[in-house]
Amino acid sequence: MSKKPWSIQRLRVPLGFVVAALYLWGATRSPWLSWRSLALGAAVAVIGLVIRAWAAGHIVKNDRLATTGPYAHTRNPLYFGSFLLAAGCALAVHWALLVAVAVFWLAVYAPVIKRERAFVSARFPDAYAEWERHVPSFVPRVTPWRGGGSAASGDAPPFDLKLYLFHREWQAALGFLGVMAWLAYWTWRRQTGG
Repeated sequence: MSKKPWSIQRLRVPLGFVVAALYLWGATRSPWLSWRSLALGAAVAVIGLVIRAWAAGHIVKNDRLATTGPYAHTRNPLYFGSFLLAAGCALAVHWALLVAVAVFWLAVYAPVIKRERAFVSARFPDAYAEWERHVPSFVPRVTPWRGGGSAASGDAPPFDLKLYLFHREWQAALGFLGVMAWLAYWTWRRQTGG
């Protein structure tokens, strides 16, 4: 997947920073921002962060097909976790922002998921076909799929902190803390008249 076609998919990270900056600016002007909305949004976002961290500690890109841990629930736990993270940040400001999150996801991440599916299924054709039959693409199944490879034999690789650090997933946690601190500051300012 080294050669990516020119599209909005190539801009997803820079576009994400632009959207985040607009969000942070707009959040300071939101009349709906409150401690309650902040708590609700943070709770949803933390679930997304945990899913992303769990996934980052299981994936070895291009080396083996990850089908255990969160990958036994959804084929795209990193994107699902990112969706919850973005949805939580949206809920912190106003529930209507969930529409913007959904539109952004459909426009940017649905094509990415489709392209990555083609790449991974070509790299691991038999294993991917079996996994795809049992594990949904995005919304997780409740019980983990126990089939395929090492998961079936009981020697599934555990969460690996080195992989988590290698994938720099801690940056998402720091970014989340920064956003929540920003929103908490503006909530406090609004409530104290500062």
